[in-house]
Amino acid sequence: MNYTFERRHSRWYEKILLGIPFQIFVGLPLVITIPALERWGLGFWKDFSDNRINTILAIGFAFLIILFFLRQFTRFPGVRVASYVAPTVSLAFLVMVAVLFFTREAYTRQVLFVGYLACLFWFFSGYFIGRRYRQLKIGVVPVGNALEMSSHSRIELRKLASPDPDGVRYDAIVADLRSDSLGATWQKFLAECTLCRIPVYHVKQIQESMSGKVRIDHLSENEFGSLLPSAFYSSVKRAIDFSGALLLIPLLAPLMLMTAIIIKKESTGPALFLQQRMGYRGKPFKVYKFRSMYVDREGKSFTDGEDDPRITRVGRVIRKYRIDELPQIFNVIKGEMSFIGPRPESMELSEWYERDVPFFRYRHVVRPGISGWAQVEQGYAAEVEGMIEKLQYDFYYIKHFSLWLDVLVLFKTVKTVFTGDGAR
Repeated sequence: MNYTFERRHSRWYEKILLGIPFQIFVGLPLVITIPALERWGLGFWKDFSDNRINTILAIGFAFLIILFFLRQFTRFPGVRVASYVAPTVSLAFLVMVAVLFFTREAYTRQVLFVGYLACLFWFFSGYFIGRRYRQLKIGVVPVGNALEMSSHSRIELRKLASPDPDGVRYDAIVADLRSDSLGATWQKFLAECTLCRIPVYHVKQIQESMSGKVRIDHLSENEFGSLLPSAFYSSVKRAIDFSGALLLIPLLAPLMLMTAIIIKKESTGPALFLQQRMGYRGKPFKVYKFRSMYVDREGKSFTDGEDDPRITRVGRVIRKYRIDELPQIFNVIKGEMSFIGPRPESMELSEWYERDVPFFRYRHVVRPGISGWAQVEQGYAAEVEGMIEKLQYDFYYIKHFSLWLDVLVLFKTVKTVFTGDGAR
C-alpha cells in the first residue's frame, strides 16, 4: 500500500512566535530596551553604571524565569496559560526585587517597573497571537479504547477511516497499541508513521495528558516504575516547605488568632480540630484544622458535602476560602505534611478505601498536602462519591511529581482562595 500522507509541517508562526530563539533574540532585547530607553534615553549603553547593569540583569533573569515556567505549564492538561501570565510575571519580578534588596545592590525602580509592564504585555500578546495555532491535529486509529476518546480544547482528534489519510497532515497518531483488534494493516500504517517521523502515542498517554488523571483499573498498565517520585526533588521540596512555613507563620498569625476567636464566640468547643489521618508512607499523624462544625451534632464520619447541617456559619466561610487549613502549617513544620500533595484521609476512610482499591495505599508514597492536584482540578466532592476520581488525580500528581506541577497547583490554590471556587 502506498501511503500518501506526510507530517503536518509547523507553520512559520508556530516556529517563530512560540519558539525559544524568537523569545530570546527578539522578546528579551525588547523588554530590556524599551524600559531603558524610556528612562535613560538613546545611548544608555554608553554609561553602564552598577545600578543600570543590575536593573537590566534583573529584567533579563525575570524574563527567562517567566518563559521557562510558562512553557513548563503547557505540559499539563487544561492549563489556560493566560490565567498564569500575570502571577508568573509578578512572582518572577518579586524574586528579583528580593534578591536586589537582600544583596543591597543598587537598581532603578522605574526601569524595573516598566520592564515588569513590558513582560506582561509581551507574554499576554504571545499567548493571544499563538492561541489559535496551538491546537494539535491528531489522527486516531479506530480500534479498542481509542474509540472512546473525544477532542480537547488544545487537541483536535480525527478518527481515521482507513490507513490512507488522503494527504491530511497530522501532528501525531494515537492508537490502542495493546488491542487485539490492531491488525497487520494498521500496524504497518503505524510503522510507516514512525518512518515519516510522525509521533505515535498509546491511547493512555493521550488520555492522561488530556484529563490530568491516571486511570487505576490496572496499576501495571501505568508503568509502575514511572509512578515512583524523584527522591532528589522530595528532599528539595521538604527544604522549601520548611523554609516557607517558617516565613508564613508570623505573617498568618494575626489571621489565625482572629479566626480562633470568632470560632470560639460562635459555638462551644475548641477552636482547633484534631483528627488522626493516614500520612507519609502509611504512618498515622494528627492533622490540625480550625473547627468548622458544631461539636454537639452527630453525623457521618466524613463531611457530607457543603450542605452538611453540622457546618457552622463561620465554618462555611473558612472552608470556602481554605482558612480552616491554615493550622496545617505546623504539620508542615513537623514534616508530616507538605504545602502541595494528595489530601490526607482519615484513618477510617483510608482503611475502607484500601479494602476496595488494592493500590490505594500507593498514594502515601509522597507527603500529603494542604492543597493538591485533585483539589484544584476536581473541586469539591464528597469523600466517598469522588474517591475513585480523586485517586486518579493523585496518581497523576505522583507520576508527574515536579516543581512545575507544584507551582501550578499553588497558583490554582491562590485563585481558589480569592474566589472561593472549588474549595473543599
